[in-house]
Amino acid sequence: MKNTKATLSLALGTAIALSAVAVTTPAEAASKEKCYGVALAGQNDCAAGPGTSCAGTSKTDYQSNAWKLVPAGTCTDTVSETSSTGHGQLNAF
Repeated sequence: MKNTKATLSLALGTAIALSAVAVTTPAEAASKEKCYGVALAGQNDCAAGPGTSCAGTSKTDYQSNAWKLVPAGTCTDTVSETSSTGHGQLNAF
């Protein structure tokens, strides 16, 4: 009986925590945008190009096809050493 109560408590706590994450995630995502060419090697959020799988797999700093989530409206003001404009881009380049 003791294990059952502990298991139920853990399950309830997990469900509450996950529901809180589900509520906040869309709002956070809405205030962010994908910014290509600004991530340092291994610090991209996703889409790191051929031969890589996803987050944390970019091979070089400022890789043009790897993006990082940044606050909405700040991408094109963020420094990128590989971009022709010297700033992040909203699309891979």
